[in-house]
Amino acid sequence: MTDETVECFNCGRANPEWAQVCRSCGVPLRHGQSNAAPVGRFPTDRNSLISIGAVVGTILAAVLVGVFVSSLNPSDPSAALATPTPSPTPEATAEPSETPLPTEAASAAPTPVPLAGTLTFGSELDADGRVTEEVETFTPSMTFAYSVEVADGFGTNQIFNEVVRVDDDLTVVLPREGVGVNAEETVFGYVVGPASNFVTQWGPGEYAWRVYIGEELVARKRFRLADG
Repeated sequence: MTDETVECFNCGRANPEWAQVCRSCGVPLRHGQSNAAPVGRFPTDRNSLISIGAVVGTILAAVLVGVFVSSLNPSDPSAALATPTPSPTPEATAEPSETPLPTEAASAAPTPVPLAGTLTFGSELDADGRVTEEVETFTPSMTFAYSVEVADGFGTNQIFNEVVRVDDDLTVVLPREGVGVNAEETVFGYVVGPASNFVTQWGPGEYAWRVYIGEELVARKRFRLADG
């Protein structure tokens, strides 16, 4: 191998004769050609400049294509929506409305809710515990008895009786008092005793007897006490 060297036309570095590229700047060496190109770190010959121009042109073309594609797909989706044009509201007609016909006045008294049981007053009970003959007014000489009947059965072993005076702002004269019953039975009757006891304690007047199962009112009925 000879000691001849090849000077790089780009950077001026001396390279061995057998070298194909400059060991300093990497530019291909031109064996047997004049080093007319100016010395520097960057290539200035025509072929290198053409290559660099081609790369720059490719990059610019890619940027332009990207800008064009992005303009076809706007980021604001609402830009393509058309604003609806409000339709005019029709004017109200000037014709007067018909005057409604007067209706009958509603009844001031509410419709009573049917209760689960029935209550009957009398002086005697039959074998099943029902009142034999219904009585509404009791005098001191009469016997007071009552029977209550629930179609589905009492379902409990105790019912509660309560008595209020109707003609005296519903004053309670007998607070709720428990009475034992058969839970499976549907009828319960009881002979209270002489009506004179009620007349003496409560006085003559109109009363309402109420029967409860727990807190539920299941039967209610009025009766009257008289002096004689």
